[in-house]
Amino acid sequence: MPNFFTRRTQLRLACGLFAMTAFAAHSAQRASEFAVTSAQLQALGVQLQKLGKPAPINGLSFPARVILPPSQEYVLSAPFAGLVDQLLVAQNDTVKAGQPLLRLVSPEFGELQLKLSETASKARLSQKTAQRERSLFAEGIVPERRVLEAESAAAEDMARQRQAESALRLAGLDTASIRRVAEGGALQDALVLHARTPGVVTKLEAKLGQRAQAAESLAHIADTRKLWIDVQIPVDQQSRVAIKDAQITGIDRELVATPMGFSATVSDSQTVMLRARVTSGAQLLRVDEFVQVRVPFANKEEAWAVPVPAVVRQDDKAYVFTRSAKGFVAVPVTVLDSAGQSIRVKGALSAGQEIAVTSMIALKAAWLGKGGSE
Repeated sequence: MPNFFTRRTQLRLACGLFAMTAFAAHSAQRASEFAVTSAQLQALGVQLQKLGKPAPINGLSFPARVILPPSQEYVLSAPFAGLVDQLLVAQNDTVKAGQPLLRLVSPEFGELQLKLSETASKARLSQKTAQRERSLFAEGIVPERRVLEAESAAAEDMARQRQAESALRLAGLDTASIRRVAEGGALQDALVLHARTPGVVTKLEAKLGQRAQAAESLAHIADTRKLWIDVQIPVDQQSRVAIKDAQITGIDRELVATPMGFSATVSDSQTVMLRARVTSGAQLLRVDEFVQVRVPFANKEEAWAVPVPAVVRQDDKAYVFTRSAKGFVAVPVTVLDSAGQSIRVKGALSAGQEIAVTSMIALKAAWLGKGGSE
């Protein structure tokens, strides 16, 4: 008897629970459905559109910030103290490798050139002396010791010349100018500093007439041939994003980027950063600008393309009004992204269903009047 009573009680509870669940589902459906007669439909000028088949989603669009890898920027510093007497570029200018950036007048630069001129002249004389001693030794006129001494002196003088050349090369003087000074040519009155690589002048610190100190920063040059982008991905979308063998493509720019990985931290806006290396289109980008990119999904998904006006928002949620026998049903949807005049959404929709695409304010008022926001 107790066992039978228990089973009968469980059966009644199960039936009651089923009835409650069915009633709740029916109530929820009624809360989302609202009546609109044919006459009202015509009076409001509501236009309907049939849904086609859902289209595959290759990915979603997200904002991305263009950033410069740390290794791609260098600082142009004053090689020695001097006066900036010409600025040949402005901030944000694009420069080529070897392009003149500014002129620096410096007594130290003159001294370095003079030192090279003198050491080169002495090295040439030492070489001639060593050559003469070798000739005299070959004729038996001088001992071998004289040849060794002359060659040693010539080697020392040549080493001093190379040292003077290195000092000017380190200062930024080009090879042709160094050779001209070493051969006894005229000395330059100022040093022109050039860009080492193509890029952009991201920061110009030098001022016309400035007396710069040795090693003082004059400009920052960014080599923009290699760039990264940081894509802002909502946390709830992170698991859907493809990383391995994936390609991120530009929407408002022609670019291609390869994902490198996600950041370990979550921002206050509940997004994570997906860093990617730009493999194509870097020349069209500027550091720190924002672009829209499409990020592929790891798995195949489908979405419905609906006109922009067809999506109604209420209490931070999105809805589409589908035609029903009594009027319309407010179907909740998830907005994925927009493309032109359409919005891609996911939700409990079916191909062939009719959705409202005009007079949405009036339809929303009718819906909310039935308690549809619950």
